Amino acid sequence: MSEDHKITRRQVVAGLGATLAAAAVAPAFGATTNPTTNADGPAKISDPTKLYPKPPYKSQPQPWPGLQSKMDPVPDCGETSYKGSGRLMGRKALITGGDSGMGRAAAIAYAREGADVAINYYPSEEQDAQEVVALIQKAGRKAVAIPGDLRSEDFCKSLVEKAVTALGGLDIIVNNAGRQQSINSIADVTTEEFDATMKTNIYAPFWIIKAALPHLPAGSAIIGTTSEQAYDPSPDLYAYAQTKAATMNYVKSLAKQLGPKGIRVNGVAPGPVWTALQISGGAQPEKQQMFGSWTMLGRPGQPAELASIYVQLAAADASFATGQIYGSSGGVGMP
Repeated sequence: MSEDHKITRRQVVAGLGATLAAAAVAPAFGATTNPTTNADGPAKISDPTKLYPKPPYKSQPQPWPGLQSKMDPVPDCGETSYKGSGRLMGRKALITGGDSGMGRAAAIAYAREGADVAINYYPSEEQDAQEVVALIQKAGRKAVAIPGDLRSEDFCKSLVEKAVTALGGLDIIVNNAGRQQSINSIADVTTEEFDATMKTNIYAPFWIIKAALPHLPAGSAIIGTTSEQAYDPSPDLYAYAQTKAATMNYVKSLAKQLGPKGIRVNGVAPGPVWTALQISGGAQPEKQQMFGSWTMLGRPGQPAELASIYVQLAAADASFATGQIYGSSGGVGMP
């Protein structure tokens, strides 16, 4: 018998032994699938142009701040689609505007990644907020609902204290709540409206971060929701666009200030995303009905499509990301 045949027989015997050994061990681990294949089958990919309904949408004005549960189509915040993998296990997050839109998407994702979550929302948004509370609890995490008006400095301070007490600490802050009102002419922007926008979008994050800093350990993350409006402002969003440019700048400034303390600060800059902002005065009626049609995908984004960005910026494995603005705008705007 040639040496080649001898090697082949040795390989066969060795292979048989390995197979028998694996068979003996497998039951102890409950193995039921081929280890070389994905138990869920092949990875699924989807055409992003066909994932969600495209405009035109029906006219559906609501009084500010709006309820997403009454929108048509209802925004997708990952209620049925987001799957966690433990990336935020044991973390403690406070999210403003957590009842709907991107705040809701972040809250759902954070809970499914293992974090306990406190959400803030305007009192009239209780219906949407309770849906989020139920979803957080279903994920097996602690949910804390703290309604109130972010335009009040006293409330912002108490918001942080309530979150810290209820969660047993705090290491993620997502300043997401925003006021957006579409007004065609600066001549029609009242001082009261301008003041409400500034206090919601700029003052509130200032008050919240300042109150939270003594509680934030090294490794904490602060995330601000800015916008493509910071880079390419629309003429009818004079007040709102200014606040988003300011958000971008406070992210970069605060990242420099807090980096030596081990606290990271980043921002998310969405493009047109289908949320309650659009139907509660944030867009002119004709723009609302065709909202997002101008993107490269022919539709607006859905909050669920940004959830993973908020997770990434909070996760410990993004430890070198600070002072960054992460865009998601369907191919339009910047960055």
